[in-house]
Amino acid sequence: MACPIDYGEGLVFIDESVADLGVSMAYMVAWGPSVSSLDSKVLNSEIERLLDELRGGFTLEGLKRDPRVRAYRDFYWRIGVDPTKTRPSSEALVRRALRGRFPRINPVVDAGNVASARGMVPIGLYDLDSLVLPARLTLSRGGEEFKPIGGGPEELPPGIPVLVDAQGKIVHVYPHRDSIDTAVKPSTTKILAIAAGVPGIPGEALIETLRDLGRLLGLLGWSTCPIRMAGASTP
Repeated sequence: MACPIDYGEGLVFIDESVADLGVSMAYMVAWGPSVSSLDSKVLNSEIERLLDELRGGFTLEGLKRDPRVRAYRDFYWRIGVDPTKTRPSSEALVRRALRGRFPRINPVVDAGNVASARGMVPIGLYDLDSLVLPARLTLSRGGEEFKPIGGGPEELPPGIPVLVDAQGKIVHVYPHRDSIDTAVKPSTTKILAIAAGVPGIPGEALIETLRDLGRLLGLLGWSTCPIRMAGASTP
């Protein structure tokens, strides 16, 4: 099936204002039957396999020494977030798995969580009917409203890396908080998936994580468009 969106010159860009942070992003579009119509049991064996892989390769104490975990923790410190209190999302998923638990939200989000935990790379999933592309990673001006998943609206300080859509809506505080406005919901049929990179995480790791996500979505009857790396843009 043909991709429902024309990638044109790109769908996601990185502003020069955040270039010195050394971030990178890979992205792809995926689409299929509405989330509410999907069978969550399809991913049961994939989740069990992931849990076995993680338990065989990591311990809670040793996890913090993994170079991928270290890279995201170092970046959190750099942007003023204490990673011992606010865990990188991929690390948090692995920690929950090592404790014998894995979150089940809905089949598409579950697929994203499996791919994120396996690749140790944070993934953001955004309902394409709830944002206007292209999106760009930039720095907050200060005073913008952000509506995080799991919390009330808040006003952002200046200088925070944020992903905004073409209408200026903040859909993500990089690389760890997504907006409820663009969250995957039961009616979702198209998503933008973004793998968030930081210094020390090669682009191929981001691409491979999205490839794994595409495979998992395929089990659910969804299709994917090509994976692209985000390019630079001027403010």
